[in-house]
Amino acid sequence: MAYGVIVQTKVAALNIDSYNRAAVSASAYENGSVGNLLTKSTTTGEGEVWVITAPTTSDLVNLWMAYEPEVVVTVSGSSKYKGLDPDPRNFRNEIGDIFSVFQPVMGDLILMSADAVAGTKSSNGFVVATNAAQKLTWAASAVSGLTLKLISTDYISIGTGGIDTQRVTAYLFEVVAVA
Repeated sequence: MAYGVIVQTKVAALNIDSYNRAAVSASAYENGSVGNLLTKSTTTGEGEVWVITAPTTSDLVNLWMAYEPEVVVTVSGSSKYKGLDPDPRNFRNEIGDIFSVFQPVMGDLILMSADAVAGTKSSNGFVVATNAAQKLTWAASAVSGLTLKLISTDYISIGTGGIDTQRVTAYLFEVVAVA
């Protein structure tokens, strides 16, 4: 299974520290997945870490998006090795791992692989936050909550080491609603 890959094309979080936080979750989180940061972690040593949870119908606003550098961890017995697998589609933030999140704001441009969104594209022109879903879901129109508008279909180049196209389908979105 391929996990989501995103590129922060033009986002305010690149220049404004308050749009960036560290998070931890009780479930695995792919890059591009969204959630609420309602409480801080109570685990010793995690005083600056927030607990991210999937959005609920009553809380589809002011969401945060997972975005951690894609360094795949390979597990062998009780040992963990980073960087042996160069394919970012094999990366996700595992349960209990601390990872980076940013808050999408109006006007942000985000390039997301097809694996980073849920549902079927078809003629839909938006991806939106939905109840209990970490991934943004294809929709025909904007919602009252986090909404990204499709700007164009593009690609992300992923070095596979093979002689092939090394391109995966991606979509460029603009954040058009956060509340």
